[in-house]
Amino acid sequence: MWTGFTIAPMQAVLDALTDKLRKAVEQGRPLRIRGGGTKDFYGQFLHGDVLDTRPLAGILDYEPSELVVTVGAGTRLGELQAALAERRQYLSFEPPQFGSAGTVGGMVAAGLAGPARASVGGVREHVLGVQILSGKGELLNFGGQVMKNVAGYDVSRLMAGALGTLGVITQVSLKVLPLPPAECTLVFELSETSARQQLNRWGSQPLPINASCWHAGHLAVRLRGAHAAIEAACRHMGGTLLEPARAGKQWSALRDQRLPFFYLDAGQALWRVSVPDTATPLNLGPTLVEWHGALRWLRLPPAAAPQVRAAAARAGGHATLFRGGDGRVPVFTPLPPALARIHAQLKQAFDPAGILNPGRMSTDF
Repeated sequence: MWTGFTIAPMQAVLDALTDKLRKAVEQGRPLRIRGGGTKDFYGQFLHGDVLDTRPLAGILDYEPSELVVTVGAGTRLGELQAALAERRQYLSFEPPQFGSAGTVGGMVAAGLAGPARASVGGVREHVLGVQILSGKGELLNFGGQVMKNVAGYDVSRLMAGALGTLGVITQVSLKVLPLPPAECTLVFELSETSARQQLNRWGSQPLPINASCWHAGHLAVRLRGAHAAIEAACRHMGGTLLEPARAGKQWSALRDQRLPFFYLDAGQALWRVSVPDTATPLNLGPTLVEWHGALRWLRLPPAAAPQVRAAAARAGGHATLFRGGDGRVPVFTPLPPALARIHAQLKQAFDPAGILNPGRMSTDF
């Protein structure tokens, strides 16, 4: 079973965080929001005094029949998943776990999802509500604990992927789902182009495809759903059935980037390229493809940024320097002027002093 915290300790932790934040505003000192630190590699720069969210730990409210859980931002992701598993439920978007110390707040702030993203949606689609400390030291609540709770701007989902630049996440309400009754993985020998075309054909059919991964001539497809649907899909699709235990380890390794493909040689960087799933191969070197073709991973030096970003733009997408940056190349694709203005206005509204994770999403401090 899980353990939460009582109102008094929770309030004491919030008071301490608020006091530290307000003093930072008064003194003009930047703050670096940090949970478990497992995603410190992600983003442009880490800068400022650490504001530790780990004391905000515990499951605050969990009603399995409602498929909603509310947790403190410092709650370890593994502990939340274990509590959900006790009731045969899970986070269907499969957030990566780059270490056992990762927290729920960090999961939302990073906005990263695993292999099932293309089928079930990402972090943003599963966030029902958040409580944050703004850059003004205000404790704000957005959203709630039901799907239809939005009036005006959906600020709770805005926090997903903001990397803490708009506020300190203190608690989160998430939609959870029952574990699927059946699962299997099929493997096919196909080129990248043939795999993409086959996935697009299957996508127009009523098949329980949950995740896919192509690399080095092999396409793995994971099916999840009712037993009858899985059996029918296997007969229809063909392929080679992967032994369940091995398949589970492979998908977990893919989610957490522990497959050999993700190990970088000296001077290499890992590029994350988001494109339409119908995009043709980028032809930039060794590639691993997820999300039915919509996510392409590449291993290239940071200096290859012009070629990678040009290829992504031609395909209708964008590229992120995910790991291995040298600080000189922007991690994120520069925004068009109109979007950049919107981002700047949001930052001004939530963090007018500019003290929250400065430089994390851009080279500007």
